[in-house]
Amino acid sequence: MNPNTTASMTAAIRATATAVAAPGTEIIATEPLWGPESIEGHFEGYLSAAAVLDRLATLDTPYDALVMAGFGEPGREGAQELLDVPVLDITECAAQMAMLLGHAYGVVTTLDRAVPQIRDRLLTAGLLQRCAAVRGTGLGVLELEEDPDRTVRVITHTAREVVRDGAEVVCLGCGGMAGLQEKVEAALGVPVVDGVAAAVKFAEAVIELGLTTSTARSFAPPRPKAIGAWPLSVHLGAGRDGRGGGTVGLSSRVETSDN
Repeated sequence: MNPNTTASMTAAIRATATAVAAPGTEIIATEPLWGPESIEGHFEGYLSAAAVLDRLATLDTPYDALVMAGFGEPGREGAQELLDVPVLDITECAAQMAMLLGHAYGVVTTLDRAVPQIRDRLLTAGLLQRCAAVRGTGLGVLELEEDPDRTVRVITHTAREVVRDGAEVVCLGCGGMAGLQEKVEAALGVPVVDGVAAAVKFAEAVIELGLTTSTARSFAPPRPKAIGAWPLSVHLGAGRDGRGGGTVGLSSRVETSDN
């Protein structure tokens, strides 16, 4: 699930996910029907979380696991309550993968204002202790697509700073950076983890093991109650199939061929 409504980023995330998926795994990507074109701060993050949950509530396509492709944004816990399939967040998956590869990891993200948000997310997930640094490149989310060569140069430069801070593994801290890990790793000389790729592989593993989210306590289904104008997309003219009003955005689905 791409949390923003920029279709080109949805396509890039889909391509990265498809490239690493095992034979027999089907990748479906989509976006919210409304919401910000990019997420750079708490205001847009919370708008996006509502839009993502709205999209999930109106999406009839069957899937076996959900990959949420926003780095550091809220909403994952809500999706875990809403859905009966595993929900994986690229922030946590990137960090978990990185900690299997080195003692300390670092994150390279977009704007500096995203750094506290990412650190808070890692702290909540219990993953901040082994994070050597989180640094912004100064590039806005939409700027990542404007000049790919410049984007790789800037990310690599910032990643070197993260390595000097003590990181032995670098995580790309934005879904819009999907597919850049090989170029950055070649220039950097240390492992570079793409969160989308890591989340897809974790999703496949969870499915193969027959596991899903525990509903015993924290992520029990929402209690039945009236919620005014929910889901919003239906009132905007979109049907349960997600077609109708608004711009179709991104959510990534991992589905095995057995279903």
